[in-house]
Amino acid sequence: PLPRFTACYVVVNIFLIMWISAVRSLSRSGGTCTSCILQSQTRAFTSLPETHEMLRKSCRDFAEGELKPIAAKIDREHLFPKKQIREMGKLGLMGVAVPEEYGGTGLDYLAYAVAMEEISRGCASAGVIMSVNNSLYSGPIQYFGSEKQKQNYIAPFMSGERVGCFALSEPGNGSDAGAASTTATLSGDSYSLTGTKAWITNGYEAEAAVVFATTDKSKKHKGISAFIVPMPTEGLSLGKKEDKLGIRGSSTCNLIMEDCIIPKENLLGQEGMGFKIAMMTLDSGRIGIAGQALGIAQASLECAMEYAGKRLAFGAPLLKLQSIQNKIAEMALRIEGARLLTYRAAVLKDEGKPYTKEAAMAKLAASEVATFASHQAIQVLGGMGYVTEMPAE
Repeated sequence: PLPRFTACYVVVNIFLIMWISAVRSLSRSGGTCTSCILQSQTRAFTSLPETHEMLRKSCRDFAEGELKPIAAKIDREHLFPKKQIREMGKLGLMGVAVPEEYGGTGLDYLAYAVAMEEISRGCASAGVIMSVNNSLYSGPIQYFGSEKQKQNYIAPFMSGERVGCFALSEPGNGSDAGAASTTATLSGDSYSLTGTKAWITNGYEAEAAVVFATTDKSKKHKGISAFIVPMPTEGLSLGKKEDKLGIRGSSTCNLIMEDCIIPKENLLGQEGMGFKIAMMTLDSGRIGIAGQALGIAQASLECAMEYAGKRLAFGAPLLKLQSIQNKIAEMALRIEGARLLTYRAAVLKDEGKPYTKEAAMAKLAASEVATFASHQAIQVLGGMGYVTEMPAE
């Protein structure tokens, strides 16, 4: 098998290739200076539009003032931050890329990635609640729903008063949409759904779910359909709340349906479109997850730097020690590489270009740097990294 290279290594090589290409173009054309070409080639990676910078600042201010002070309590006590989610709705964060006509902010996915990072930097639980509502729940309805479905199931969920969830995974199938054992049977003007969905984020707080079920087993993955299921609904119940390793402010549970009746008009798109809807939704969802992971990684880096700047050892701050500097540098390097991959995936989506591969790369790189940076932060903090009073834990 080929060796695995870090995202940062890949990004650096991309820049080198771009630079070499620019120099060759210059030598052929006799054009402007190399530095000007290099500047134009990298401009997209060195600055964000003014609107996005303003959004970043407002999200950071909110996260610093409203989320960060209570993040530990939210996680420790499994608290859903209802008040803060409502405030996020007022700021337009529960539908960043949703059109204004449906109550959203009407920005693009690059803005969404930026906002996700800043909110998650303050509180990972708030970040995942925001992510699911923005992309996994609202996304499929926005792109495949009827006008009536958009008005009924997107607009009321943009204020933060309500949140939605996404039900694809099953206990035996994971995210393999083509192997869904949950069934949907049409009878007259309604569908009957039977089956169990697993790992449902926001399950206990959600007031609607996008659910995937089999309408024709003979067609395999082409027999999967998508539905909007109001919550609560007769025939639908919730399993126990999972006691997770982290991100405990967002509930996770099974969604159990036993002859759960929903109107025929709640079919999303057409019968047999479910697999396509699921795959497209997961593509955009990966950008949100990458943004969330970046926020966690950035918070870990800042925690390590702040502590190392104050903690004295051998007559000087820890930050003066080269071994600590190496850890900080490696964290910063990997974070920046993952951030560039995330921005690239978002921009490709915004431009209407294929982005499946880039979104997957961004999610992988950002998720890995989140675990790496949090572990490194614990190492920098030493014993203090292992106690709950410090954010690294």
